Amino acid sequence: MSPSILTELSWLPPAPDDYTARCRRLSTDTDELGPQVRALARHRLNGPQLTRLSQLIRKAQRDDRPLAPLAPYTLGLVSNATTSLLGDALVASAARHGFDLRMTEAEYGQAVQATQDASSPLNQRPLDAVLISLDYRGLPLRPSPGDEQAAQKCLHAALDHVDRIRRAAHANGHRICIVQNLAGPPESLFGSYDTVLVGTLRDLIDRFNQGLAARLKDSEDCLFDVAGLAASVGLADWHDPTLWNMAKLPFSPTFAPLFADRLCSLLAATRGKSRRCLILDLDNTVWGGVIGDDGLKGIAIGQGDATGEAHLAVQQAALDLRSRGVVLAVSSKNTDAVARGPFREHPDMLLREEHIAVFQANWNDKATNIRAIAQELSLGLDSMVFLDDNPAERELVRCNLPEVAVPELPADPALYARTLLCAGYFEAITYSTEDRQRADFYQGNARRAVLQQSAVDMDGYLASLNMIMTVRPFDELGRARISQLINKSNQFNLTTRRYAEADIEAYAARRDCLTLQIRLEDSFGDNGMISVVICAPDGDDWAIDTWLMSCRVLGRKVENAVLQEIIDAAQQRGIKRLVGRYIPTERNALVRDHYASLGFQAAGAQEDGTTVWTLDVAKAVRHELPITIRR
Repeated sequence: MSPSILTELSWLPPAPDDYTARCRRLSTDTDELGPQVRALARHRLNGPQLTRLSQLIRKAQRDDRPLAPLAPYTLGLVSNATTSLLGDALVASAARHGFDLRMTEAEYGQAVQATQDASSPLNQRPLDAVLISLDYRGLPLRPSPGDEQAAQKCLHAALDHVDRIRRAAHANGHRICIVQNLAGPPESLFGSYDTVLVGTLRDLIDRFNQGLAARLKDSEDCLFDVAGLAASVGLADWHDPTLWNMAKLPFSPTFAPLFADRLCSLLAATRGKSRRCLILDLDNTVWGGVIGDDGLKGIAIGQGDATGEAHLAVQQAALDLRSRGVVLAVSSKNTDAVARGPFREHPDMLLREEHIAVFQANWNDKATNIRAIAQELSLGLDSMVFLDDNPAERELVRCNLPEVAVPELPADPALYARTLLCAGYFEAITYSTEDRQRADFYQGNARRAVLQQSAVDMDGYLASLNMIMTVRPFDELGRARISQLINKSNQFNLTTRRYAEADIEAYAARRDCLTLQIRLEDSFGDNGMISVVICAPDGDDWAIDTWLMSCRVLGRKVENAVLQEIIDAAQQRGIKRLVGRYIPTERNALVRDHYASLGFQAAGAQEDGTTVWTLDVAKAVRHELPITIRR
């Protein structure tokens, strides 16, 4: 990766010339503070600029000023190095990713003590995450060239030390740990032979990183790949020996903005906020030239031409993202038939029409097209990334659709793909078969939308889908996917409660609870797991603790079928009444009337906006539904 792209966060637009004046106005303006803070945070900010913004955010937190729509996120920080340079960069960068971040830092070198002591400041309340920030110089990694037994001993000691911190953090109620791996030094003792000989520092750090990844793989804790980040910008630049000797700073402050942005991308992934859709402009983005003017033979694309290969790299990056589940769409100012020509006819095109879920080629402005794409895919605008070489189009979308991520692009198209992939928009903390198939799921959803528009009547359309809904209780096979859905579903989610895999396992073991994992197939293919339900006893009632669904299946009466499954189970267990709660958030207004539409009766409202709904099981109305149930 180009160090300048990473170090300078080149995918972000530059800070406005009046940045300082805007911050000053924010300090006295009490209206719309959260949106204004996030708007400033979305720029390319250096260390002092991040500090200035962080000070404003921290003051607002102390004064209890609302920062909505920024979502609260609490982070603990423990380290074996000095981390004082990180706090401001993290708080300000978190606003860029939609978070009102509140931090608790342990004293230098007190990672074990701070996590184990129930009375420590770190453990005064459960935290959303604890960052275990490691430096190799603070771990018992003692080189022993040629001595495998000594190497194994110190490796186990170092990894067990990290596990001890993780266990203590979880024992004190903290949800997840984010554990850094180790950025090794640029120096070597044996030269290239360091990578061959056991027990060298290079060997120990490499094996520690591999062992850490293996231990985290099957846990709910996350790996933060600082080793890869440091290698990308250069280990010699990452490590500053003078600052380590003077203050035990683990890396040069030059990289604090990059470190903070990358970590906040990971925090966003823990909340299901990673982007899911890449929208591509065509002319001078997917290919070089203008198809309407230059024609099929005139556009630059293909091997043997520097410009053509640069645009092929964009296509390859898009295909690679699609292969891991990112949905692809097109928004181009063009005549539809002309825009589709290269996809159908150009022999060097890697992208083809079958790879594109929604193809918008018309003369509407890009913001209008992106809204249409989001609607057709049933995805939120905050799931979108828009790639366009034209700065005017980028600015138009940023101004009208601030939720959409719009990377800045350099003049050289050879750097387009690198800039897109460096930005961290598609950060992942898990990867499943369903993730890999997500692009096909959404592509099928777009085809369903086209069929729906052409259907004579809704009943006929739904019948034509031949839907089969598979309903099962929670089990070990589905546990990871259930937890993933619970933690990333925001729109069709009545309570947005978040549960780890251990919580899912505990609910599955309770005989007094109802747990449902629901999959859906239709004539366009398998939609995967589309709904999760948890009902727990509340006196003589069943409280619907969690009910979430994929927005891909909205308007297909699936929610009615799910309710009938809940009612059937309630009747079998002698439950007389269901109690549902709608807890409003920034993103779940979609389901505000969910219970009312299903026949529940309003039973009260609370000060935080929560509404309570009840349904008499015996009086619930059953409907004929165009869905076959499989249990």
